[in-house]
Amino acid sequence: MTTQKEPTILVIFGSMGDLTWRKLSPAIFNLFLAQQLPGQFAVIGLDIKEGSTDKFRLRLKDGVDGFCNCGMVDEKTWKAFTANLSYLSGDFADPATYAALKEQLQAHEKKWGVPAIHVFYLATPPSIVETIVKEIGAAKLAHDKQRDRIVVEKPFGHDLASAVTLNGILSAVVDESQIYRIDHYLGKETVQNILAFRFANTLFEPIWNRGYIDHVQITVAEEVGVEHRGAYYEHAGALRDMIQNHLMQLLCLIAMEPMVSFDADEIRNKKVDVLRAIRPITVEHIQSVAVRGQYGMGWMQGEQVPAYRSEAGVASDSATETFAAVKLLIDNWRWQDVPFYLRTGKRLGGKASEVMIQFRPVPHRSFPTTATMDWQPNRLMVHVQPQEGIVLRFQAKQPGSSLHLSPVDMHFSYQETFKSRSPEAYETLLADVMAGDATLFMRADQVEASWSILTPILNTWGNSAPAGFPDYSSGSWGPEAAQVLIAQDGRSWYQSIPDDGKVGN
Repeated sequence: MTTQKEPTILVIFGSMGDLTWRKLSPAIFNLFLAQQLPGQFAVIGLDIKEGSTDKFRLRLKDGVDGFCNCGMVDEKTWKAFTANLSYLSGDFADPATYAALKEQLQAHEKKWGVPAIHVFYLATPPSIVETIVKEIGAAKLAHDKQRDRIVVEKPFGHDLASAVTLNGILSAVVDESQIYRIDHYLGKETVQNILAFRFANTLFEPIWNRGYIDHVQITVAEEVGVEHRGAYYEHAGALRDMIQNHLMQLLCLIAMEPMVSFDADEIRNKKVDVLRAIRPITVEHIQSVAVRGQYGMGWMQGEQVPAYRSEAGVASDSATETFAAVKLLIDNWRWQDVPFYLRTGKRLGGKASEVMIQFRPVPHRSFPTTATMDWQPNRLMVHVQPQEGIVLRFQAKQPGSSLHLSPVDMHFSYQETFKSRSPEAYETLLADVMAGDATLFMRADQVEASWSILTPILNTWGNSAPAGFPDYSSGSWGPEAAQVLIAQDGRSWYQSIPDDGKVGN
């Protein structure tokens, strides 16, 4: 995590909302406890809801109590933290709101006697982002390229056209270097460790190519349904909500070329190179490279759960996918003809975010058939959550007088090895924004390249009604079509979570 000590003011638009309550308040407080915040630091909550500084502080306290892993908060520590918090109520479309905000920013800087870094965090629905950005520009609140920063949450656009439009709106107000498009997956320790794993070790990079790797699977499986997000999810779906950002980010980290330096733009350039090398998906091939599904009623942990179409805020005949799987090919020297299979879904048989890299079989098995009955391919597993770690699977001889080979695992666990708390993703990302480190944030060209890859699928699905929805039961591992997608290539999905719910195989 990057640290910095320059005076900083964090302005949270939508400060009384769910994101601030669940994610930002615990992250900011943990940074405070870890002394990762500068001595001159302030948070200004801004929302359309009527309120006061006291109510804002209580709301954050409720979020810290409910979602922070910091344990019980003593009154003295909380009082020291909340001394930096204030609240401003106003309409996001009213210039008077931004005039009042400007007065507060200036008051802090006058008190400190130095100019401060201004971080404008847009923890708001996507529909409001354009209004806020334009008003920030009109009020001249973000004219300093070095000190003024805007943080935009996902989803960044609804499709390629809207992403291009939003990029244009942002670039008309601020420079690209001031824009931080946040994807919390990139703040996770295991995701960041992919770069260290690949490029800090000579062991793996020589075999990280088409000559040794058979295929790659990236899975983000969720046990939960849409919960209270039904109205939002109806306009998103699994492909937009997860694959376009989270899974494509993981793909870039796995597939990118070695960087010359750890400079933010150098790393992001390598990611964009990957996206631009992905083979375009043609309309006539979509059925063979993309699958969608929707969960029906089923049983989860001994309880019956409703179908997606019965969830609050969801249409009774909804065509929105809650499961999506795609096959992508990267046309370059390293990855030619190595398929990348991406899948994500809700109400699946377990919770897991992981990358599975399967290596090619040995060129010749010299062992007798009786010794290799349990033979499995060499695999490298990167577990992002819930158990952070890396597992390498290889063959070994079982003890005994007879020759019998079976797969064994070499296991690295963050918790077991470092025995310390890993910072939450938002802690890392907030600290980096305040420090001006854009390494873990998406650039405009990266966002647009990602959207362009998936646009043919989105358009085709949007123009044709799905057949047979719902097509998988809650508690299963998705529709049968997903099995066909990978089976047609002679492969199968790796299942890290067996029926007992434990990670392993």
